[in-house]
Amino acid sequence: MSTEPLHDAGAPQPPSASARPGSSRSNTPGMLRLLLRDKFATTGAVILLIVLATAAFGPALMGDLATKQNLMFANKAPFNPDNGWEYLLGSDSLGRSELARLVVATRTTLLVAVPAVAVSLLVGSLWGVWAGYHRGIRETVSMRIADIIMSFPSLLLAVVVLYVFSPSIANIVLILAITRIPIYLRTARAESAELQSRTFVDAARTFGTRPNSIIARHVIPIVTPTLLTLATLEFCYVMLAESSLSFLGIGIQPPDISWGLLVAQGRQYLQTAWWLSIFPGVAIVVTAIAANMLAAWLRIATDPAQRWRLALPGRKKLITTTRTKESK
Repeated sequence: MSTEPLHDAGAPQPPSASARPGSSRSNTPGMLRLLLRDKFATTGAVILLIVLATAAFGPALMGDLATKQNLMFANKAPFNPDNGWEYLLGSDSLGRSELARLVVATRTTLLVAVPAVAVSLLVGSLWGVWAGYHRGIRETVSMRIADIIMSFPSLLLAVVVLYVFSPSIANIVLILAITRIPIYLRTARAESAELQSRTFVDAARTFGTRPNSIIARHVIPIVTPTLLTLATLEFCYVMLAESSLSFLGIGIQPPDISWGLLVAQGRQYLQTAWWLSIFPGVAIVVTAIAANMLAAWLRIATDPAQRWRLALPGRKKLITTTRTKESK
């Protein structure tokens, strides 16, 4: 009697080890080529690169225009070629270029979002991996601390802390990082707790490898893709949280400007100068959507068990067929 496993003839099957994308014997496209195969992920990556380039080089090129006042051009409407390229997106009540202010605000917004995500990712991930690997009292205490932090709404906690202390970029980064640490802590703890009972970890432990070496060489590389995908999503939340705090008046303070602060400053002119709030709001929404699209691609691209699907020539047809079968 044949012992070969039975498969549904109509269901898509993963390629063999020799032909599966990602194996050493196949002409596997790299991560960049896999990214270019996904139009939505490519669009998201391009938008994020433009935002990063704007934050890096924009203030040096347009910083003076962001503070230059010209009452002759107060509240000029956008997209009027007669006003010049610097007033392409209109001007505010003091005649300052809205385009220049939007560019300068990009750096401030990223100076809050990127460090906050990086700090919470680093602290929460290392803490969670350590607690999940050693288990016992270390895991219990770590989880209770995470539960205490998560019991308070992060935005409400940030409002209270920033109301007591002076609002500044450093304080905003610190409070947003602390409130997001439990997200990475719980995720890394779950992944590490599952990996510490795997055969390869038991083998390394049997040969006398130190726990820190096992964590660094075997656990962290496997957990990292999941945490990076989570960090991409958390970037959206932190950016929106900073915008919300600035809109409430306890975030970024003048003369610094951020996207959220521009929205707050322009709300009183919505009926006469709608562009002062709409354009920063659009920048926030577009950046958040781009990060979400890239995170959805990263979730599959960093998973060795799913990555091969991105390299299939008929990937769209395969996904459609699979979804049709699941619906039935």
